[in-house]
Amino acid sequence: MEDQNVYLKPVTLKNIMKFAVPTIAMTVFMSFYTMVDGLFVSNLIGTDGLSAINLTAPIIQLVTAISTMLATGGSAVIMKKMGEQKSEEAKEDFTFLILVNVLVGVIMCGIGYLAMEHIFAAMDLSPHVEGYCVEYLSRYLIFTVPILLMNNFTLYMIASEKATLSLVCSVTGGVLNMILDYLFIAVFDMGISGTAIATGLGYSVTAVAGVIVFSRKKNLLHFKKPVFRFRVLASAASNGCSEMATALVTGIVTMMFNWTMLHYVGEDGVAAVTIIMYVLMFASSLYTGYSYGVAPMLSYYYGEQNHDKLKKLIAVSLKVIMVISALTVVASFFLTRPLVSIFARPDNPVYDLAVTGNRICTIALLFIGFNIFASGMFTALSNGIVSAVLAFSRSFVFMLITMIVLPIILGVNGIWLATPVAELMALALSAFMFLKHRKIWNQP
Repeated sequence: MEDQNVYLKPVTLKNIMKFAVPTIAMTVFMSFYTMVDGLFVSNLIGTDGLSAINLTAPIIQLVTAISTMLATGGSAVIMKKMGEQKSEEAKEDFTFLILVNVLVGVIMCGIGYLAMEHIFAAMDLSPHVEGYCVEYLSRYLIFTVPILLMNNFTLYMIASEKATLSLVCSVTGGVLNMILDYLFIAVFDMGISGTAIATGLGYSVTAVAGVIVFSRKKNLLHFKKPVFRFRVLASAASNGCSEMATALVTGIVTMMFNWTMLHYVGEDGVAAVTIIMYVLMFASSLYTGYSYGVAPMLSYYYGEQNHDKLKKLIAVSLKVIMVISALTVVASFFLTRPLVSIFARPDNPVYDLAVTGNRICTIALLFIGFNIFASGMFTALSNGIVSAVLAFSRSFVFMLITMIVLPIILGVNGIWLATPVAELMALALSAFMFLKHRKIWNQP
């Protein structure tokens, strides 16, 4: 089948990167224009607005968590069926899961509107920052369904060999977001609500393109009359539960960071955390993009029980992650001051906090890539339980331990060290799971 030739090619670095480079570029660009949001807000509105964006992030992550689960888990289920030559059934399941996502989006949007004011009121924020939080989130939630569709269509475009199109959509949406950020904030004086609307419209580009693309029957995946199969929904949920757990606990951990910083430093500390999260997110997007790129290959080879290709793909991937890790650590350490100065002037108290924090948090980049790949790999191999254990331990259990213990001993520096120490603990668990389940790809 011509559309599937890419899966039949030898597993070489060149062929892997043909799959992965567009997704790496896509995730890097998406993180970049998220940083641009922060850049416009911090320079045109102020660091209070930057703090507000970080304070709303956990709620956004909670709203999108279920969709993240269905997107990643569903992609693994559907591509496994494609590998088993059940293409028609896979298309029915694809359409069904997209419709479920739309329903989830409507429900989560409503819950978000009902809960947001109560959540921000409980944080004991200054009236200025609390007002920014409500203003930003109330506009952002309008775009819940398009954003959830964007999450899904991004992965399904990759799986159906349209990673380049996914990249084009991301770049187009990102450029639109940047232009609208400037127009809405600097020209039309819409304040932080303009940032939220610009972000939503930027994300909607992929959603609209996905509806058009997957309506065409010539595509490897396309919309077909859906069939409700509970086992498919259950499989997508179980396979993607690690990604949902990551989204949920990332939101919870972000809240913990914010509350801890509010306790030790105040709202300037929250702004510093935001800057460091942008830097870590930008570096982590390289690993996430690579994992997204190779996931359909892992699922396909697993579906056809091609253990030789699985083994080689995993071995090459670990080497790629190692190289990326070394490069990001060096770049983050030496570019700390220029990066921080983009968001805060040197005379701003946020600046020194962020410089110190970023240099400490940079250590985490040695481990993050392996942990992201391990969790994504087990999801792609339809082992959602192991993936969930890795993701939940890394993002919540280990972070909870380090966030409680280290600040008590080291103060503010303990907050910055929490991420590297938690990632190192997660790396040990990832290595253990690799060894325990290596028979999946080591079979003759």
